[in-house]
Amino acid sequence: MSERPTTTRPEAPARPTGPDRLRQLGVTLSYVLCLVGSALGVGAFGGTPIADAAGGALSADATHLAPGTGAFSVWSLIYAGLAAYTIFQWLPGQAAAPRQRRIGWWVAASMLLNAGWILVVQAGRLWPSVLVIAVLLVVLATIFTQLVRVRGAGALEAVVVDGTLGLYLGWVSVATCANVAAALVAAGFDGLGLAPEVWSAVVLAVVAAIGVGLAVFGRGRLAPAATIVWGLSWIAVARATGEPHSVPTAVAAVLAAVVVTVATVWLRLTRGRNTHRG
Repeated sequence: MSERPTTTRPEAPARPTGPDRLRQLGVTLSYVLCLVGSALGVGAFGGTPIADAAGGALSADATHLAPGTGAFSVWSLIYAGLAAYTIFQWLPGQAAAPRQRRIGWWVAASMLLNAGWILVVQAGRLWPSVLVIAVLLVVLATIFTQLVRVRGAGALEAVVVDGTLGLYLGWVSVATCANVAAALVAAGFDGLGLAPEVWSAVVLAVVAAIGVGLAVFGRGRLAPAATIVWGLSWIAVARATGEPHSVPTAVAAVLAAVVVTVATVWLRLTRGRNTHRG
């Protein structure tokens, strides 16, 4: 994340090809499957809600790094954004747009992985779920890299594409750490003699580092930071008001959120000044 990206201007539009149309259909089908997976994740169609699946290992009170229940409302925003993206990629001029050619199949893969993660968790397989969410994180980071390197073509694209996928990346960054913690606790990890608060502080520092890294690479993009801060804030709320109660973990989560916020805002303001000078 420390390497400064090379941003290029949008390339001239080309004529849609057969593979372009196939990609658009693939994205659309993937979104439908993602919605079905989401419905299963909230207990529809006879599925087990995620908080109750895998013996409750991913519930809000399962580990020191579990976000409070309210944190998961962010999925409604992400799914709405993915719906908007699915529609956006069908707009005239988008089928053969260089950005869509770069990220379309990656976005489709992210939605399928999301649905797959839900199915794996409902099957009670925590360590396979860690593998799935880790792959999802890599896919979203790849998308983010492409979005930073190739500029969008206006405010609508900035909101629907960059905004949605940035929110998605930020939230999954936090969720991955929570997923790993859940798998370790369920497996009986004893902390190697260290208190849970120590491990929590280390992991939260890693999340903060990821947030700062995304801010540096994206030159102050707000969307990834927004959901990272959202997730960290709900970890703080859960540890300050619920079980397992841990004031040190809550404080560490707040500090991590502050670090990500300050770094992102500072980098964004610095980018604005440099653009003005240029």
